[in-house]
Formats: sequence, C-alpha cells, structure tokens
Amino acid sequence: MGIASDSGRGAHAEYTRRLGARRETAAVRSRHAAIAANLRLLVFTTGVVLAWLAFGSRVLAAGWLVPPTLLFVVLLFAHDRLLAERDRALRSVAFYERAFTRLESRWAGGGTQGERFRDPHHPYADDLDLVGEGSLFELLCAARTQAGEDTLAGWLLGPATPEEIRRRQEAVRELTPRLDLREDLARLGDEVRAGLHPEAVCAWGTAPAVIAAKAPAAIAAGLAALAIAGLVCWLATPLGPLPFLLALLLEAVFWNVYRRRFQAVVRAVELPSRDLGLLAHLLERLEQEAHQASRLVELRGVLETGGTPASACIARLRRLIDLLDARRNQLFLPVAAVLLWTPQLAFAIEHWRLRFGPDLGRWIDAVGEFEALCAFAGFRYEHPDYAFPEIFEGAPRFEGVAIGHPLLPGDRCVRNDLTLRGENPVQIVSGSNMSGKSTLLRTVGINTVLGLAGAPVCAKELRLSRVAIGASIRLQDSLLGGNSRFYAEILRLRQITELAQGELPVLFLLDEILNGTNSHDREIGAEAVVRNLVTSGAIGLVTTHDLALTRLADSLAPRAANVHFQDHLEDGVIAFDYRIHPGVVTKSNALELMRAVGLDV
Repeated sequence: MGIASDSGRGAHAEYTRRLGARRETAAVRSRHAAIAANLRLLVFTTGVVLAWLAFGSRVLAAGWLVPPTLLFVVLLFAHDRLLAERDRALRSVAFYERAFTRLESRWAGGGTQGERFRDPHHPYADDLDLVGEGSLFELLCAARTQAGEDTLAGWLLGPATPEEIRRRQEAVRELTPRLDLREDLARLGDEVRAGLHPEAVCAWGTAPAVIAAKAPAAIAAGLAALAIAGLVCWLATPLGPLPFLLALLLEAVFWNVYRRRFQAVVRAVELPSRDLGLLAHLLERLEQEAHQASRLVELRGVLETGGTPASACIARLRRLIDLLDARRNQLFLPVAAVLLWTPQLAFAIEHWRLRFGPDLGRWIDAVGEFEALCAFAGFRYEHPDYAFPEIFEGAPRFEGVAIGHPLLPGDRCVRNDLTLRGENPVQIVSGSNMSGKSTLLRTVGINTVLGLAGAPVCAKELRLSRVAIGASIRLQDSLLGGNSRFYAEILRLRQITELAQGELPVLFLLDEILNGTNSHDREIGAEAVVRNLVTSGAIGLVTTHDLALTRLADSLAPRAANVHFQDHLEDGVIAFDYRIHPGVVTKSNALELMRAVGLDV
C-alpha cells in the first residue's frame, strides 16, 4: 500500500523503524512477564512446601521461609513493572499504526472526530469538513486531554491575530522534529483522555475557602501533640490514663465543631484527585523540554509557580491525598483518630488549594496549547513540503501557488494556482458536474483555516491576510425545521453579508449560488449579493454550471474574472484534469452523465 505522497517518505521510513522496534519491545516484555509469572508461581509453590515442612512436619526451621518470601515479593514487583513496560510499548505501537493510516490515507473514521464542536450555524465549519468523520479535526487531533481538543477546535473555528499566527508557526517549526515528545504523550494511555475534566478541576481550584483561618490548624496540631503526650504519660508514668482521656475529649469537641468543614474538604478533593494525577504525568513530560520559540518559552514559564514546577506542586497534593486515604485502613484507624489525621490533612489540602488552585486553569490551558501545537507539528512532520503561509495585514488577499486539498490522498490531489486580491478580488468558476468546482472552494477555505490557525498549508506558497470566512457549500433542507435548501442558502447568504460588515474582510465561497430558483431571479439575486460583498471589500469565489451566471464577471468587471474546469471523453468515459483554465466553460457533461448511468436521453 503506497503512502499519500513523496513528501511523507521520510516520516514513513522513521515510523517503520520505530514501529518494528516497539513491537519487538512489547514482545520481549510479554515473554519476560510470562517468565516472571511462572517463576512467581514456582516460588509460591516452593514456599507452601517449605511452610508445611517447617510448621507441619517440623523438619525445617521457620527461617527457611524468608528467602522464598523475599523472592516472591521481588518477582511480584518485577512482573508488574514488565507488564507496565509492555503496555507502554503497545501504546507506542498504536501511535505509529495510527500514523501509518494517515500516511496511507486510511485514517478517516478511526480517530477523534470532534463531533461535540459541531455547530450548524457556524459560517464555514460544516462546509469545509472541519469536524466529524473524515474531517480536518480528525486528521490533526492527537490530543490526550479535553483541553487539547478544545484548543485545537478553537484554533480551527476562528482566526488568530497575525502576531499570534507567527508565534505559533515558530513554535510548530521547533516542535516538528520532536517525535519522541509526541510518542511519549501518546504513551500516557487512553485513561488520560477519559479522566481529565478541566471544568471540574478548575471549579475545585477556584472555589471559596472552606477553612481559611490558620488558628484551627494550629489547634489541631497542638491537640494531637497533647494526645501523644497523654499516651506517653499513661504508659511511662504513674499518672494513669486521665491526661490521655482529657486530650481525647478535647479532640472530640474540636472535631464536632469543625466536622462539616473537614468533610466538605475531603469530599471536594475526591473528584479532581485522579484528574490531577493524570495532569501531573502530562506536566512532568512537558517540563522536560527546553525551548527557543517565544510562545513555547512562555508556556514553559506558565508551568511554574514561584519557581516550583507544576508537576512537583501536584505531586505534593497527591502525597497528601494518599496519606488521607490511609485513614480507610482499619488497623490504622485508631491511630488516625488520636492524631486527628483527617483534620490535619484537610488543613494541608485546603492550604494547597488556596495557594495553587487558581493556577490549575493556567496549567490546563498550557497543556491544551502544547497539545494543539504538537498536533500541527505532527502534521508538518508528515508533510514536510507543506508551506507556512506568509501573513499580511491590511487589504484582503489569497495568493496560492500549487494549493491542494489536505484531506485528499496525494495521488488524487491536483494542485492549482489561485490569486484573489486587489483589482481582481472575485473569480466566477464554471464547469461541468464533478469537474472540481466545489473541491476548489473547499481547498481555498480549508487552507485559509489552517493558515490562520498557525499550521502549515497544502501549498508550495501562500500569501494570506486575516479574513473572516463565509461559505455556502454544503447546505441541507430541514424537515424538522420546515426549511427548504433554498431558504437555508439565503439565510447563509444573509449571514455572510452581515459578516462582511464586521471588523475583518470576508473570504466568501459560494457554490452553485441560488440554484434553487428560476434563472431570471437567480441571475439578479446572485449579482446583487456578490456586488454587495465586493463593495464591502470582500474577496471570494462563486461556482456555477449555469453559463448565464458567468455574465457576473462582465457586470462586475474589472473586479471579477471567469475561470473554468474542463472535461473530455476518453474511450467513452468522461475524464477531468481538475485544472483551472481562464475564461468560461464551453460545454456541459450533464447529458453524457445521464446516459452513462443508463438514462435514455
């Protein structure tokens, strides 16, 4: 099976090498784990026999049980470690197998599709296949967290500022060769994506203080010390149990006064505790990277508080939570009661939350941005011939050299040159059915989305200004809503017209404009809509197979031009070159297509 294009051959070779190595590692660890399991069973059996000889027949001394017991414990930990290493290797295998589906154009339907970001009222998301099965989001997304998915979707659904675009481009260039980083993030496991809930963690971190005063913490420490002293007096002096009992009474009073607040702290930390552990793993890996790009340096700085790495801060909280969980041990429970274990740790956890809780949102956002940048970096690694667009400010422009559609396999992706700017902001695209008109609109739109998000684009060169995209390509009638396709289209045209009155100039992409009405009304309506958009400073493309609409270019001259796609017959089969040609198309293939499917026309 061939790869998508020559551009991916370097990635293909490296992925092949690494995939083979990870599969071998997984196989070796599986064999070693099986050996450790068998040895553990053998040692356990030997221990049972020795125990019977020591305590049953009394042939051996009990000391003979020490070596097999120690060896069993060692094998227990070794077996768990080998299984963990095997699972990490298998996650690496899955990471590279998924990469091959992208290189071989088999990726659609197997990744994260971003359906939760779908908005039927968005001015271009559905039209340009940004989310859903086979979408740009599915192709790009390798995020392990909800925050990473949210960040990536946000970047695709709205343009960044020119300065931010350039900073992201710089960061992506630096991250592109860091394949080890992307693999390590993938090795963290599916439980990361399932477990990290940013809203719950941030809500816990910023909630009002439950126990803000320092005095109760000091009192709890003093009472615990007093109880220990009372116990020592009972055991070592003739004073008896009275001091110890008095200390327990004071502790009971203290617990009764603050009980609800202690329980509130304990209950509140239970929900985010697992999430914070997962976040710590991500942060710890990201903190190992050194950066030069300005945006990456800033993000790295966000992952520290007072000079302490965020992962270390969360690890401190995890230790407190683990100590808190010790109270569940029935043997430790009496000791915990004497030491006021739950109150002591509730104070420590609340102190941590009040100090670091407000930083949790910043840490999660930084992780999300790192993941989105890594998604773009992986995209660039697999397509080294894709260019970073040159971003301009001021008048709208789209000047592409050899632009193609990034969702198409390389052997089916035909590239074209296209310029929309200045004195020629509009092109009327005519052509036969299936000749490539709609694909051209999507090609322009999706590369604009990528470029304005800070990602590389499927083009040799692209000069682009910051624009608001408005597309009318994939509109449907709605039985439930009682709307026809024509009504849905005119609503979208109104949305695009209103968008053109905003701060940003508009890039409009109109496919078969007003196809649902008669030719007379269609010609008048289309000219009015396009003229208004051009007057507002917009640039764009209008496709049609109705040759009457090509007169739009004459009425809007010199600000519009006609281009077209051609087709021809090869051995009785209609063939397309998918190349843009100047002027108006001179023939239609509709009758040939009808005859090709068996209609008698």
